[in-house]
Amino acid sequence: MGDQIGEIVNGKLIYIPFQEFLRIKNSNLSKLHKLKLLCSLCRLNVLYMVANAGSGHLGSSFSSMEIMSLMLSEVDSGKADQNTSPVFFSSKGHDAPALYSVMIGLGNLEFSLIHQLRRLHGLPGHPDVLTPGIVTNTGSLGMGVSKAKGMIFADRIKKISKNYYVLTGDGELQEGQFWESLISAKNFMMGELTVIIDHNKLQSDTFVNKVSDLGDLEAKLASFGWKVYRVDGNDIEALFEVIEEGKKVINQPKVIIADTIKGKGVSFMENSSFDSDVEYYKFHSGAPNEDNYNKAALELLNDIISNFNSYGLGEVVYEEINRAAIPTTSLGKQEKLVHAYSEALIAETEKNPYIVALDADLILDTGLIPFKDKFPDRFIECGIAEQDMVSVAGGMALNGILPIVHSFSCFLSSRPNEQIYNNATERTKVIYVGSLSGLLPAGPGHSHQAVRDIATLSSCPGLVIVEPCCDAETKKIVQWALNEASTSVYIRLVSLPVEVPFEWNEQSCRPGIGAFVKQGSDMLIISYGPMFLKHAYQVAEKLENEKGISVAVMNFPWLNQVDGVWLASKVKSFKSIITIDNHYFEGGLGQKLNSIIAIQNINVKITNFAVDDIPASGQPLEVLAFHELDIDSIFNKLINMFYAQKN
Repeated sequence: MGDQIGEIVNGKLIYIPFQEFLRIKNSNLSKLHKLKLLCSLCRLNVLYMVANAGSGHLGSSFSSMEIMSLMLSEVDSGKADQNTSPVFFSSKGHDAPALYSVMIGLGNLEFSLIHQLRRLHGLPGHPDVLTPGIVTNTGSLGMGVSKAKGMIFADRIKKISKNYYVLTGDGELQEGQFWESLISAKNFMMGELTVIIDHNKLQSDTFVNKVSDLGDLEAKLASFGWKVYRVDGNDIEALFEVIEEGKKVINQPKVIIADTIKGKGVSFMENSSFDSDVEYYKFHSGAPNEDNYNKAALELLNDIISNFNSYGLGEVVYEEINRAAIPTTSLGKQEKLVHAYSEALIAETEKNPYIVALDADLILDTGLIPFKDKFPDRFIECGIAEQDMVSVAGGMALNGILPIVHSFSCFLSSRPNEQIYNNATERTKVIYVGSLSGLLPAGPGHSHQAVRDIATLSSCPGLVIVEPCCDAETKKIVQWALNEASTSVYIRLVSLPVEVPFEWNEQSCRPGIGAFVKQGSDMLIISYGPMFLKHAYQVAEKLENEKGISVAVMNFPWLNQVDGVWLASKVKSFKSIITIDNHYFEGGLGQKLNSIIAIQNINVKITNFAVDDIPASGQPLEVLAFHELDIDSIFNKLINMFYAQKN
């Protein structure tokens, strides 16, 4: 076995096959010993799944593994009667790999799905009800307790009685909806409900107490009228005893503070101290590099072998694949707009003492670490509390400060939408910067794919929405937004590094005015942003080189501002116009251009390409093809369109 273990370092990924799970299930071991082995096997399989997918969340998957194993086993054992079988789901969603691995190990999902994390038609990055056995969609934080209450109300109407268990993260407790949801659960005496907090002390960026300290959590929860327990959440025997004890409380909702260790099971991923001098936790998200994978796999496999030996199960069987067999999704020479944004923000802040940056626990993803290091007194970490953050920015703007608010676009445009509108009605200036915008990356799933933010924000009076297409345009737009714009601005940033094949050529920042990045005469494609403007450019080049069709390409970064007179002067010579939106058609740039062209009475055929359904989860190229927004799909559609018009 020692020689076999040593072979892992030779470019392989390993996982435990289903036959080993069956062997444990059919053994004479006690229930708790089976659960401990289930945890060990599933941790190794989670490591495989995330490494194979190229992304995912290891830290919280490992910290919650004992909770997942125990609760999903409870659900599995109660399947005989659907009217009384307990219901379990996780509200946070980052722990999806753990959820999937346990469901697969218990035989509740096809084992082949172990190879399909974050792949099209596989297992999405955050849970989705289209996956068998998933109770509710998660990924947008704070909703879980409310969802469970709704299910309990429904059960009571149907005269059904069953227990509900909701797993939350401790960072998730910064969301206001969590605390709102506690009140009526007590008032309605929901003894059916148990909330389990995966209290691993770390959230997306760093320690919870460094972001927004929860204080005396036991006292706070008890003050809402809930029965509070505290337990070592990585001790499955202690956890089992608390769950059993909670079942005796029938007229009061229960909450279990499960103290866990993020990265539990892999020594160098574990971090259990409140006072650690590690500023940022390295294993919250993303796939491990080859060296870290090898070390983690060796450690986990050795633990499995030791457990198998101690329980008299003999040699453990594992399977492997070569790393070379994992498909890559390189998109060519790349520009990183978030980095360009960070550089431009620092340059402007050096000149303006009233610029302040606010963040919602995404400092790594929004490019704010250099800003925080350089201007610590002008950086405010608001935690996972977007509504609070936006209103704080509104108060700052009323008091003469220029606040810049940062989060993922999917969260920044939706949850604090009312607060953004309120700021707009005060006619102050706030800059909103949303990263992770659009369809890609698609691995995290639809909760994180911002394809409706243009629509949700366009109705805010005075708010200008703009998406840059390259590093140079990003810097130009930052300068314009901070120094020249008279009203609030929402800057939409694509986070995925993208190849930029066209020349930008220092275009002016005039709202409602676009610019050509390629000349042509037969067709005009209008798009924006690095991903789809790149596709437009490459399709145009391909049509010209292969079919002799001359296609112009226009960059139009102003997503809710169109100068109709200017547009008419530039497009009237074309027979057809095509728009490509990194967004739904409804509320996107294409729909706005349709109305402007109609108002200007331009005699031209306009065709719109956009995201046409709930966005799929998967690798970039396969998701683009699924939504027919890849280069080949657009190319073929335009060929057919061109020849149909000629005939």
